[in-house]
This record gives sequence, C-alpha cells and structure tokens, in this order.
Amino acid sequence: MKEYRTHKCCELSEKLIGSEVRVAGFIENIRDHGGVIFVDIRDDSGVLQVVSNDDSIFAGITRESSVTVKGVIRKRDEDDYNERIVTGTIELLVDEFQVLGKALNVLPFEVMTSKEVNEDVRLKYRYLDLRNSKVKNNIIFRSKIINYLRNLMINDDFLEVQTPILTASSPEGARDFIVPSRKFHGKFYALPQAPQQFKQLLMCGGFDKYFQVAPCFRDEDARSDRLYGEFYQLDLEMSFVNEDDVLEVGEKIFYETFKEFAKDKKITPRPFKRLTYKEAMEKYGTDKPDLRNPLEIIDVTKVFEETTFRPFKGVPVKAIVVEEIADKSNSWFNDLVEYANSIGMPGIGYFKVVDGSFVGPIDKFLTDDERDELRECAHLKENSVIFFIADRNNACRYASLIRDELGRKLDLIDKDEYAFCIVNDFPMFEWSEEEERYVFMHNPFSMPQGGMDSLNNKDEVDILAYQYDFVCNGVEMASGAVRNHDLDIMKKVFEIAGYEEEELQRRFKALYEAFKYGAPPHAGMALGIDRMIMLLLDEDSIRETIAFPMTAGGCDLLMNSPSEVDEMQLREDHIKIR
Repeated sequence: MKEYRTHKCCELSEKLIGSEVRVAGFIENIRDHGGVIFVDIRDDSGVLQVVSNDDSIFAGITRESSVTVKGVIRKRDEDDYNERIVTGTIELLVDEFQVLGKALNVLPFEVMTSKEVNEDVRLKYRYLDLRNSKVKNNIIFRSKIINYLRNLMINDDFLEVQTPILTASSPEGARDFIVPSRKFHGKFYALPQAPQQFKQLLMCGGFDKYFQVAPCFRDEDARSDRLYGEFYQLDLEMSFVNEDDVLEVGEKIFYETFKEFAKDKKITPRPFKRLTYKEAMEKYGTDKPDLRNPLEIIDVTKVFEETTFRPFKGVPVKAIVVEEIADKSNSWFNDLVEYANSIGMPGIGYFKVVDGSFVGPIDKFLTDDERDELRECAHLKENSVIFFIADRNNACRYASLIRDELGRKLDLIDKDEYAFCIVNDFPMFEWSEEEERYVFMHNPFSMPQGGMDSLNNKDEVDILAYQYDFVCNGVEMASGAVRNHDLDIMKKVFEIAGYEEEELQRRFKALYEAFKYGAPPHAGMALGIDRMIMLLLDEDSIRETIAFPMTAGGCDLLMNSPSEVDEMQLREDHIKIR
C-alpha cells in the first residue's frame, strides 16, 4: 500500500465498501459524540468522514493538521447521510492514524469561512485561505481557463513564444518597474508593461501568428478590476491582416470561452455589436459601456443655447429619459439626488411628464420653445422622466455614472447575461493640459487611419487610429490595434507627440531599425485573463482570481514585500538610497 494515500476523497464510493484504503489531507472538523469520535478529512477533491471508537487514536489532534489515515470503507447509517458531500453515504473506520504536520491549537481564522475575514488577514495567511474550497476552486478554475485559451490558440495555428521579462523602459502609459544592473553601472532594465515591441519584432522576423500567456508589470494603483503591479494577458499578433481579421479572432476567443465556462448564462452571439469611440461616448458617456442597461444618453445642449437657467447656460447638457417611472416616490428621486452629490455633481435636474405637462423643480425655468424642442428630440411620453446632467468638463462622465445608477435602481441589468461589444475608431491623440502638448490617447504604435495623408492634412484631434477594445458588462476585456509598420509614418506620429527623431531612435531602436527591412502589415490584441476570470466567477474583486495577490495598496503580506535589502546588495547594484 502507498505510504500516504491510495485514493483521493472524491474517488471513494459505495463500490469500495469493505475495501482497505489510505487517504491523506487536512483535518477540517472534529466531533466527539460520547465515546465515538468523528473527524472530517479534506483534500483538494472533497471531504471524507473517518470514525473510531478508540479515543487514543485521535489524542492531541488539531484542526488543519495534515494527516494520513488507513482503514476500511463502510456504509453510514441512513440517518447519518450527508447530502452536501460526495462521500456522504460512506465513512472510513480507522485502523491507523498518523499526523504528518501538526497545526497550532489556535488558528488565525476559520478556514471554511475565510472569505468573510478581513482581506489583509487572509493574505497574510494565504496558505490557510487557499484551503477554503471556494478560494481553491477559483485557482483551479483559472488553470482550466488558461489551458482552454492555450488550446484555442494552438488549434488556430498560433505559435506560443515567450518574450523577455528584463527589457528596456518604454512609454506604454503607466510607470515602469525598473531593475538596477550590476554589470552596467548606472543603467537599468525595466519589467515589460506588455510584450508590445517584441511581438511586433516577431512579425518582422517572419512569424505569422504569435501568442503568449504573458505577465505584464505596471506601477499603477489597484482597483476592483485591476491588480497592483502585475497581471496576465493573452497576447496575440498576426501578420498580413487588417482590423476585421483580428476582431474575428477576438470574437471567437471570447464567445467560445464564455460559452464553455458560462453555460447557464446568455452570451452575445457573434458578430458582436460595434461602436465607434464617438458613438460610445455620445450614447453611454464611456468607452466601456454596459450594454445590459438599455438606457441611452442624449445631447440636449442645443435646446438650451439661449436659456436663462444658469446651470445649463454655456455648458454641455446631457439627458437620460426613463419611461414609466413618474409615479416613483419623492424619496426615490431624493436618493438619486444624493447619489449625484456623492459623485461630485451639485445635484441633478429632472422633470416628469404627467397629463401631458412637465412637472418638476426645473420646469419653471423652461420656455415654451424649449419644452417643445425637448418633446421632439427626447421623444417624451406620458409618465416618463427626463434627467439632466450639465457640466463644463465632466458631463459625459457624470451622465455615464447616472446611467449606471439608474440601471441599478430600476433593476434593468440582467445579471445572467454577458453583453459584449467592440469599440473602435479611437482618436490617435488627445490634448494634455498638464503637458501642454498632444499625447497618445492609447497605444503609440498604432497605425493612424489615412496614414501620412491624415497626419499631414488633418487637425490632430481629428486623426483616428486603427485601435479597438472588447468590452463586456462595462469592463474593458481586451485592447488592440493595427500596428504602424512604416518608418516614415512612425516618425511623423511621434513628432506630433513631441518626440525628436533622435529620441525616437534611441528609445525604440529595435523597431526603428526593423522597419527598414520590409516589415509586414500586422495587427493584434491582448485579452485580460484576470478580468475574464473575475467576470466568469462573478467575483467583486480581481484579487480573488489569483493564488498570491498583493493588497490593494501594493504590499505582499505573505512574503513581506516590498522589503529592505542589505548594504552589500545596494553597493553591487550601484544604488544609494536618498
């Protein structure tokens, strides 16, 4: 017989009654029923009840100790069946019980309820937290997702290639993590924010389809849907393709994966709805719209061009119309006003349509012409309510948040649906008030629509890029672009963003040189694996999707990092702390 186990818990059934087996795992629970002691043993497959009439066998045991147990499988009394576990009709009568690793008498928390514990405590004792079946199952689920994605790519003739982790600093939109060089005094490596340049160089090297489950490193603050420091993406690139070719691949990956792992939910069929960036901002106030919410934003700025109502005068005015809610209570509307205040708005204007008239606090400020124009452009119906969002700089953002809140308050969002869309035609540049120059809105390596002609003849704000995002339920799931493969266009694009050619050549030397040798047209994208798993698991925090997350503040409480290093290490790396 094997030293520690012959079976996992899930492999035991009534077919093995009378058989001698050995199992191993952790003690989940101990119950003394007056002369008969029951112990629940948990491994990564399930739980098994073991029993003995000999108290001495279990003497001194503690919960969460690791053990191996030998004995004979027998059937439980029918009154003692446990339908909550696979082995609920059998138990193991103990012949031999051995503690392999003894746990302390007092645990930091109860493993079975660890998800209810303060997150910092969970992360400090993550090895205990991972014994919770829910937490462990998330990590197992992650493994299955990554394996499925890898098989999808290989079956579609993509070649898996690993790109360097130690590389050069690159302006990808976030701060780099830098690594001092021992061998090259005063110089630094950087951890890759993405494998962007390397995958483009693979295309220049004649590879046709590349993919990688890639770790990426960015020194940017965490959010509920963004990890601090590092994350994983399914990175892919293709040669001799256009935007539609890549979008078809992305649609297939998302649709097939969600169909496989979310069988009981509605998934947007292919092809996914496509929205231009301009259309998304106008209708939803964001480039990450949640299409489960049917409400849309309309622009009513022109209606109030001549208004005497000060809050609407000379500023963008957005509106959201909701039908059949005019009979809601005053407290319902007051709650919405309070929400508006909480996000930085001075309030929110609205009126109801009742018996053909406008009823509400701002109606008295409207002229008859404005009322008529609103009826026409907003298609106002009886018992509907129109909400107004006016702000000089943040009208779109506030309107988007109010739309989301209305969706929640009115229960308009189907939680059993994954609503996908594609947002494309992003602006190539945006004006930075802080830097007083045009900067890249997204990826600096994207191909501008219209090529050199657009760069030479259009205003910077009117130049669009072949850039696209996949969005699901209001979360950005993937981002990509048709890449610039023309050196002259590359020079002009970076010139507009304030880079001299010498700096371009220095910072992106590899691409600068590679584009001189017949670079093929190429395009690609990167899918956020952590976010995909978060949505599929219906978790509120992305940290629930990985085995050893940092805190939201960027601390690893388990390994005590970031930590100090000794003086010798600093000297070897030519570092002095100021």
